[in-house]
Amino acid sequence: MKSRSRLLGMVLCAWMSAHAQVSYERLVNAEREPENWLTYSGDYRGWRHSGLSQINTRNVANLSLQWAFQVDDLGSFETTPLVVDGVLYGTGQSNRAFALDARTGRAIWRYRRSLPDKLPLCCGRVNRGFALLGNKLFMATLDAHVIALDTRTGNLLWDVKAADSSQGYSFTTAPLVIKNAVIVGVSGGEYGVRGFIDAYDVNSGQRLWRFQTIAGAQSSGQGTWTGDSWKTGGVPAWLTGSYDPELNLLYWPTGNPAPSGYGGERDGDNLYSNSMLALNPDNGKLVWHFQFTPHDLYDYDATQVPVLLEGSWQGQPRKLLVQANRNGFLYVLDRTDGRFLGAQPFGHVTWATSIAPSGRPVLNPQIKLGAGGTLVCPGAPGLTNWYSPSYDPETRLLYVATSNECDLFSSVREPYRAGHVFVGGQYGPDPQSRPGGALKALDPLTGAQKWEFKYFSAPNAGALSTAGGVVFAGESDGNFIALDASSGQDLWHVQLGAALYSTAMTYQLDGRQYVVIPAGSTLFAFAVTRPRVG
Repeated sequence: MKSRSRLLGMVLCAWMSAHAQVSYERLVNAEREPENWLTYSGDYRGWRHSGLSQINTRNVANLSLQWAFQVDDLGSFETTPLVVDGVLYGTGQSNRAFALDARTGRAIWRYRRSLPDKLPLCCGRVNRGFALLGNKLFMATLDAHVIALDTRTGNLLWDVKAADSSQGYSFTTAPLVIKNAVIVGVSGGEYGVRGFIDAYDVNSGQRLWRFQTIAGAQSSGQGTWTGDSWKTGGVPAWLTGSYDPELNLLYWPTGNPAPSGYGGERDGDNLYSNSMLALNPDNGKLVWHFQFTPHDLYDYDATQVPVLLEGSWQGQPRKLLVQANRNGFLYVLDRTDGRFLGAQPFGHVTWATSIAPSGRPVLNPQIKLGAGGTLVCPGAPGLTNWYSPSYDPETRLLYVATSNECDLFSSVREPYRAGHVFVGGQYGPDPQSRPGGALKALDPLTGAQKWEFKYFSAPNAGALSTAGGVVFAGESDGNFIALDASSGQDLWHVQLGAALYSTAMTYQLDGRQYVVIPAGSTLFAFAVTRPRVG
């Protein structure tokens, strides 16, 4: 048995060496090979849509479990695996990582990072996945390092420290590779860090550039922070952005200012918090920015995936960027220059009455925060959150997981202490109502709702659409669901026994399409049941 295992390993390693080379050209044209899944969102556009159609509305009810892989850890399992030429690469809690035979789920190698005993982390020991180029996998770690692993062995190739994790800096994002650079955004906004987006050389790990997401003393936006408040102003950048190769622009969203719940000592708009940044990926220079929620008091991170569309706006062809924002509005921007085109609420919103033609929110004058509780909608989890939306070019609909939670917010002054939570207030759900949620199908340009599929609880998982006319989604109550992309009809579901904190991806191998979703401590793979022969 041991000799057979060694032989299998040698064969797989040789096979991987010959086939699992991912060039930058393949990343740029990822939508042309839907049998693989090459980046966090499936391609640079942020669509999380697959051109595969073997699983479709007629046969999705015949999905059955093909294999399951245990990551041997607890906590939120938030990875989006990558699949390249028959090999699946994923990350787990506490910076575990693995390569699997995508046919069977059998492990080819495993990696586990040694982490400090005490890490100041906001939201669990989570990681959202790899980036990949050539024979290197790139991971951003909880102790604020960026590392490269060999795709064939899982061996460490290089390891670079980006920041001091004892001060609250961490990484939870899946990196994005552009040309010769691996790009990451930092977490830790709840600890008064000074946020940044970094680029590292894929071969050496040398840092190529850093963009500080807080406009500091030498920046044109420095006047949007009172005094030295910018030095501990947060503004993390903890979710993967999107990229337009034709414009050579990287679009990266940013998070809340710190302290998130108290603004008395950080007067002003607090740039570049809660913004969409358009950066030149070659040098990290800011080309344009758009701020969704100036002087945020509700933890309305703008860290939702930007979706890049080609469309018509008021009769003219435009390159568009669409974002369903945590603050409750669906925004449309011109992605060439950041010009605001429109915004509409896609659920119940009370903190603002509308978005002005300038793109600034019109604040609700009746909402005033203090030491007591003030009810605000959406609540701090947002009308949506980091979990991925999906855009289907056939239906021309944007699928967004939403929550209807409203929260009671309080705001109090809190001193900054390095490495300690720095939030300046508290929030919690309205005790008079039970939070729930829904997957909504929206017109991405008008915000008009085509359909919704209601959830019992607020979701923590996003959506995947496919050319088979199916949208896959997940519930916090453990149900993995397949819906008709046009109507929202429930076509299939399975109970996985644990809350879903990620979004499905799909690939095809040996003529068979698989759909993969993490739940609990397990990665599950489903395919259509094949008829028995004989």
